[in-house]
Amino acid sequence: MRKLILLIVVGLAVGALFGQLMQSMPGYWLVRVGDTSIQTSFWLGLVILLAVFLALHFLLRVLHRLRRPVSRLKVWNSRTRNRNAMKRTVRGLVALAEGRWKRAEKDLVKAADDSSTPLVNYLSAALAAHYQGRFEHADTLLKRAHHSTEGADNAVGMVQAQLMLDRQQFEEALATLTRLEKQLPNHPQVLKLLRQAYLSVNDWEGLRHLLPKLDKQQLITQEERRELEQRAYHELIMQAVQRQPNADANRVRNLWADMPDYLRSDVELVVLYTEALVKDGEDAMAERLLRHSLKEHWDTRLVLRYGLLNVDAGRQLAYAEKWLQERPNDPDLLLSLGRLSLRNAYWGKAQEYFEASQRQRSSGVVCAELARLYANLGEHQKSQLFYRQSVELLDRSLPALPQPSERTR
Repeated sequence: MRKLILLIVVGLAVGALFGQLMQSMPGYWLVRVGDTSIQTSFWLGLVILLAVFLALHFLLRVLHRLRRPVSRLKVWNSRTRNRNAMKRTVRGLVALAEGRWKRAEKDLVKAADDSSTPLVNYLSAALAAHYQGRFEHADTLLKRAHHSTEGADNAVGMVQAQLMLDRQQFEEALATLTRLEKQLPNHPQVLKLLRQAYLSVNDWEGLRHLLPKLDKQQLITQEERRELEQRAYHELIMQAVQRQPNADANRVRNLWADMPDYLRSDVELVVLYTEALVKDGEDAMAERLLRHSLKEHWDTRLVLRYGLLNVDAGRQLAYAEKWLQERPNDPDLLLSLGRLSLRNAYWGKAQEYFEASQRQRSSGVVCAELARLYANLGEHQKSQLFYRQSVELLDRSLPALPQPSERTR
């Protein structure tokens, strides 16, 4: 209210001032064109002149705006279509997240041409088509995505590889991912997809070289890395061992040399490497490996494999008897001692070790060894007794399955 009163007072004061000014400064305007003349007071003419100026200024602005009406209409239309495309794109992405593949594909494709991010539209639509089982159409949408945006090769390649893996097109996916890795050597998504591809095609060599990168990017835990490394080296050594004799002896040695230290104490790998050395005629090296491994980590499989080596039977027996002092009741060590005694032609000692092993734990293998030994010693009655025991023990280890009876025969 105070402001209104103040404005009225100021207005009256200004009006009074102009009124006083008009009375104290009389004058007139005279405009003559040919025989026609127009005369008015100075102040009225000034008001008319100001009004004409304002009218001309407004008219010029209108004419300026109407100079390119078509282009302005296009801009307005483009903005409207872009807003509508954005709304449709959001609906399509929501439908994709909800698993409504057909609706998602329809909305995303329809909005792609007017969208400011057509790459997102086409890639998402390709996923929707893929989940519907329309693989050829999904590939077509991926091509559109590639052409829609410059520099989209890597993004399209990653989605393409992911879809190939899902379709079990593992070789094609691996080829695409190998190309992507050269361009993006440390990209997390590429590395994760490569891991899946290598496992799918059993490319253990590729996986072996990929694991350090996965670990560096923190894409796997230490436990996962150990598990995958153990599996990779196991499969690679197994492949080399199963090939032609001596063909991959150097390959196996190189694998063992490249192996992380903690894996050299893995029992399965030690046994596997031992088999490779024996196959290559490196029995002495195999004996040293087993002896060193048993010193670091005692394991039944290593003990039994040591008893089957034939390097220097006397020295092997001496080492094994030293171990017996620390483990006098180990049935597997006693079995290996019996076999080493046979290699040294110590028949009586072999018999004692076999029987001691049998007392510690009944075993069909030990019974079979005793049966064979007694048969060759001429004690056929004892031999037959242990043969029967070995068959009975073996029968107990067989799975319970139906067997023929007198009624069914």
